[in-house]
Amino acid sequence: MRRTLFAVALAVAGALPAYATDAAIPPSGVPGIGEAQLTPGFWIGTLGRPDDVILDSTAIAALNERIVRLDPSMHDIRHLSPTLPRATVSGWIAKLTKRPDKPLFDSVGKPVTASAIDDILANAALDHIPETTTPRYGMAIRRTALRGYPTDLRVFSHPDDTDIDRFQESALFPGDPLVIVHTSRDGLWHFVVSPRYAAWVHAADTATGTSTDVFAHADATPYRIVTGAKPRTVYTPDMPALSELQLDMGTRVPLDTKAPADQPVNGQSPYTSWVLSLPVRAADGSLSFHPALLQRNEDSAPDYLPLTRANIVRQAFRFLGERYGWGHAFNGRDCSGFVSDVYRSMGVQMPRNTGDQSISPGLDHTVYTDKDSREARSKAIAALDVGDLVYIPGHVMMVIGRINGEPYVIHDVGGIAYRQADGTMRGITLNEVAVTPLLPLMFNDTQSFVDRMTSIVRIRPAAH
Repeated sequence: MRRTLFAVALAVAGALPAYATDAAIPPSGVPGIGEAQLTPGFWIGTLGRPDDVILDSTAIAALNERIVRLDPSMHDIRHLSPTLPRATVSGWIAKLTKRPDKPLFDSVGKPVTASAIDDILANAALDHIPETTTPRYGMAIRRTALRGYPTDLRVFSHPDDTDIDRFQESALFPGDPLVIVHTSRDGLWHFVVSPRYAAWVHAADTATGTSTDVFAHADATPYRIVTGAKPRTVYTPDMPALSELQLDMGTRVPLDTKAPADQPVNGQSPYTSWVLSLPVRAADGSLSFHPALLQRNEDSAPDYLPLTRANIVRQAFRFLGERYGWGHAFNGRDCSGFVSDVYRSMGVQMPRNTGDQSISPGLDHTVYTDKDSREARSKAIAALDVGDLVYIPGHVMMVIGRINGEPYVIHDVGGIAYRQADGTMRGITLNEVAVTPLLPLMFNDTQSFVDRMTSIVRIRPAAH
């Protein structure tokens, strides 16, 4: 949730309670949550037929195709033109890399000067985009930040808030395919287009190859799907680039089928591990693939997990307590990154950001505006099912079940505010993936989250 939204909620005062409870508030300050509610088994146990498949693999493939085809935030990089006009490349970059229209502050609270912004924009080399660009294909070789500008400078909207870096956009994971369409003046950054995002990335975190090699590796079988939150490959001094390499949930990694089962891999027997084939960057920036070991006791699967309510809950809870990180910062993820990574482990490829997710023409969604009554909103809340995504301005929550008929959600959130039984407002800092009830949450002093609900998304084919 955006820090500004939480700040508003904490600053509220007055009456008009949207929800009041006489139930005892636990020491955490989060209403309705005890030890039991912090386990996936509790929520799965409340469900009828939790292992029923919502969408099979064929239906998910059709859904993904629809999302890529209809959603303008997605990029079909497999079918890019062999040359791109300047207007296309500059259009991608201009969406992010432009002069800020509000004051920004650095990590120690000092204003970011106009000259510093000038230098960053000059490094973007927007005046050096050629008339036509030949895209270069490649892959991310490690988890790496996607940035709005070619700089590591962290900037913030307020001098006392260093959580939300306004230059941070998202992240790429090892093996994610990408297309390089521009390079910064200093050569240290590439502007890349990936299936779900276009932004700046450290050139050293990418490796370039032919489109044939990139997609042959991305599509190779057999493979493992990372189902844990962020397991790592085993340590090896023989291959530092692949030693303890983090693999985030939903990452699809081919197996290296050429490695002899009785021969060491990077100095270690492979028989207790999966032998993965991972991308590596050579000194000249070129792409190659090398084996690395992932212990068999790490959470992975031979294919995407079945899309069931039980798996939705289990996968969401693997992130429980992970630090909130705007744009996948802090080696975590934010609200929209959280829900998309959960669904990615079951094969669903969602748009990256809340604004795109909530209105995606490829997803089954219902939009709510100021014209929708409280009755209509309450009816929609009553119909929520596990896995449904509830959007408010700047935030998304995933439904995990009900207690006494009231919906509960898991979300990656900065904090919550709710009105206590005596009418006073209480704010709780969370900054993590947390479980909360939905109905008590207040957006401001007079409106609840339900009042400000903008969309409900259900992961199923959009009805037409």
